Amino acid sequence: MKRFLACLTCLVLALPVIADDGADTALFSSDGYRQTRYRSPTPAQAEPARTLDTEQLQAQLAAHPDTLLIDVYRRPWLHGRFVEEEPHANLPGSLWLANTGDGHLSPQWQAYFSRNLHEATGGQPDRPLVFYCRSDCWLSWNAVKRAAALGYNNLYWYRDGIDAWEQAGLPLTPARPQPFP
Repeated sequence: MKRFLACLTCLVLALPVIADDGADTALFSSDGYRQTRYRSPTPAQAEPARTLDTEQLQAQLAAHPDTLLIDVYRRPWLHGRFVEEEPHANLPGSLWLANTGDGHLSPQWQAYFSRNLHEATGGQPDRPLVFYCRSDCWLSWNAVKRAAALGYNNLYWYRDGIDAWEQAGLPLTPARPQPFP
């Protein structure tokens, strides 16, 4: 009986560990989008984009002024409007497509992303697009994948985003998300 209780105790103590391991597999959807823990270390690459640091982004903007900067930082959406819990600033000239880096998008949010990209690029899939949010943020990683799935093929990922831009002493501008829907 003591042996049975000891085994049962070990099993019960192991359950949280097993549950945690199971939760890790749910970090990504079946189609490869990060679904949770968006603010955590990111990989070095976001295929099929080219990863840029701040110096490389500045060079890209100088060489290709038609490069479109796309901020995908989150903003709460409640009762049919974006709720500003705190001010947000982004890189000058950016298009803020809030919440489009989430792991799962409803059809309405997917249409918002697709429509705004189409309008901003003039329907040109080869226009240079740079996706970003903050450092250690999976939202822009997801957005790059999503843009590639829509057929955009000149993609860049500014991996460290707003945080790196600000740390370099470069200007940020007050931002408002593109209206939804």
